[in-house]
Amino acid sequence: MSEGTSVVMESSENGTDLSQDDIGTLEETPDNTILSRQTSVNLVPFIGQRFISQEAAYEFYCSFAKQCGFSIRRHRTRGKDGVGRGVTRRDFACHRGGYPQMKPSEDGKMQRNRKSSRCGCQAYMRIVKRADFEVPEWRVTGFSNIHNHELLKPQEVRLLPAYCTISPDDKIRICMFAKAGMSVRQMLRLLELEKGVKLGCLPFTEIDVRNLLQSFRNVDRDSDSIDLIAMCKKLKDENPNFKYDFKIDGHNRLEHIAWSYASSIQLYEAFGDAVVFDTTHRLDAYDMLLGIWLGVDNHGMTCFFGCVLLQDENMQSFSWALKTFLGFMKGKAPQTLLTDHNMWLKEAIAIEMPETKHAFCIWHIIAKFSDWFSVLLGSRYDDWKAEFYRLYNLELVEEFEGGWRDMVNKYGLNANKHIVSLYALRIFWALSFLRRYFCAGMMSTCQSEFINAFIQRVLSAQSQLDRFVEQVADIVGFNDRIGAKQKMQRKLQKVSLKTGSPIESHAATILTPYAFSKLQEELVLAPQYASLQVDEGCFQVRHHTQMDGGCKVIWAPCQEHISCSCHQFEFSGILCRHVLRVLSTNNCFHIPDHYLPTRWRGVNSPSTNTFRIATTREHSEKFQLLESMASTLVTESIETDERLDVACEQIAMVLSRVKELSRSTHSMSDIAYNCPSESLILPEVEDADGMVQSFTIRHSHDSLSLGKLKERRPRDEVDITRKRRHCSGPCCGHFGHDGSPCSLMADDDLHGDALGYL
Repeated sequence: MSEGTSVVMESSENGTDLSQDDIGTLEETPDNTILSRQTSVNLVPFIGQRFISQEAAYEFYCSFAKQCGFSIRRHRTRGKDGVGRGVTRRDFACHRGGYPQMKPSEDGKMQRNRKSSRCGCQAYMRIVKRADFEVPEWRVTGFSNIHNHELLKPQEVRLLPAYCTISPDDKIRICMFAKAGMSVRQMLRLLELEKGVKLGCLPFTEIDVRNLLQSFRNVDRDSDSIDLIAMCKKLKDENPNFKYDFKIDGHNRLEHIAWSYASSIQLYEAFGDAVVFDTTHRLDAYDMLLGIWLGVDNHGMTCFFGCVLLQDENMQSFSWALKTFLGFMKGKAPQTLLTDHNMWLKEAIAIEMPETKHAFCIWHIIAKFSDWFSVLLGSRYDDWKAEFYRLYNLELVEEFEGGWRDMVNKYGLNANKHIVSLYALRIFWALSFLRRYFCAGMMSTCQSEFINAFIQRVLSAQSQLDRFVEQVADIVGFNDRIGAKQKMQRKLQKVSLKTGSPIESHAATILTPYAFSKLQEELVLAPQYASLQVDEGCFQVRHHTQMDGGCKVIWAPCQEHISCSCHQFEFSGILCRHVLRVLSTNNCFHIPDHYLPTRWRGVNSPSTNTFRIATTREHSEKFQLLESMASTLVTESIETDERLDVACEQIAMVLSRVKELSRSTHSMSDIAYNCPSESLILPEVEDADGMVQSFTIRHSHDSLSLGKLKERRPRDEVDITRKRRHCSGPCCGHFGHDGSPCSLMADDDLHGDALGYL
């Protein structure tokens, strides 16, 4: 038996006590163990050790295990990728952990008792996901190195399957040897001579080489590349709006290829103002760089714009990709382009998109901090990270510059190459330099997780290169269907008003639920701020706990212009709490149209099905009628239990008859968001007091009129008109007007409902 260490974690990632399953013990390691003889202090896992990803933790523990004389495997997890918070805990166990299980065969007989290496070893390392300053990090919370079996010697441990790996350089050499007609034994001997190792001491065996050669035979890159181009041509023939382009190198091989679907081009026209270009992944089977253009629609959901495969990672390749993408999008460049911290890509964007604001995704930068500064700063690492995050969020450039100098001096980082590089590129990542540019909220951690989840689904489709374009189309289509379902669910939900402000009521009828929730957050916080007029049209707005400082708000009611020094509207398209505070204290009940951007309004998104045929006018009219009838049915049915039972029974019969009819090549879900239904019936709004406000825009052809609503039998014997709120006096709600009599109201036949607020 071997002796080792065992570690216990006494608190979980949220500060609560862990269960017994999460607990181990910490003991000293005897001097004569394999651990003390063969590992350095820095290689031993310890509680609180940080990793940027699960893979980094796995590689570290794998190196530790190899020096100790065993191998590891991935064991239990908590959570699931793509569901909720995803995986939040991961256990790595010794390869001899657990016990073999007997499985019955097809004929009911038990399998023969084969010899297994598993003996119930309890050695493990546990990592838990924590989000420090909105950036996920993995920390070691449990570690045990006590084994109930003998550990292997260095000559033996290298033969374990986990360590019989072939490096990329060796794979290239073996492939070249195979083309030269050499046998496997000749290849191994030649590699031994090249590396200067003894006979049979390579990190892989003859069987591993034979398996590699078999995989080479299954992958024909040249043939797959031809099939990939043929697939793009086929899609182009089926839909002329499908775009693709490729480049062949001097050896007549595929060098670059890019494509974009018809729906992606339509989405870009509406939501291509802020774009993420992710180039951090590769297609391993073909060793090509994968670039994906993504954005966010008016409902806060990830939308796909295009894809590119590049043979090389250099400025020329990126220039070709950017130029091709602009060609797909009719020369329209995004206002803001977010990318990884890549210098070649930075130079290419400066040339191909000179008018576009280029910014670095902050989550890519912060993810590298544990590698860059964790060991260097030691116990001061958390304090430094908190200080960095504070500087990152500052609003004024002057405050950032002064704070950065103080931070560098305090932690002695003047000569650190990473700090020097970050400061030199500060205009690409610090918010004080970026707040004047629109980013659609994509620099938030929440949106970054959605984008990364989409990219992971795309990476899972790389099994066959010739079908990759088609597989990505399926993923995009699935993402669109899920998004359409979520939009419909949000549309049917009541919007809860929390402040009772006319501004809130007005915004609820215009913005999508996603954008309205962002504005509502600011409205709820606005009363915590004091608004002080310091000059004509100039206000100082600060939190009630502050004695000085704050934000400067400029307001010109006549020109319908208002701005704030925090630049949140320019950055996100949502008015900040400072502006909303000034509006409310000056009796303004209506936000001007240009401060409720079309980008965040509840208008219909472009067609989002990959291979969708344009919807006819007849389909749109039928869908409008169906939606109006369904809305009326729901409203009437919920009055009593008897009505609800009858409605459910009849709907079940109708649905059964509809399902019996033959399907069209394009389902109704394909046209669900092509018709202007949201302009007819808007969602009900429930205010903070529980009062229901139904917003309806009146048209001559509306099938559901306000008159019908008033004729309904009151629910629970309560007059429904009592639930509707009315203004105390006539007011147009125009920007800069208060509740006093208004000339506009006298001239036009307007009322509160038509104005969009009650």
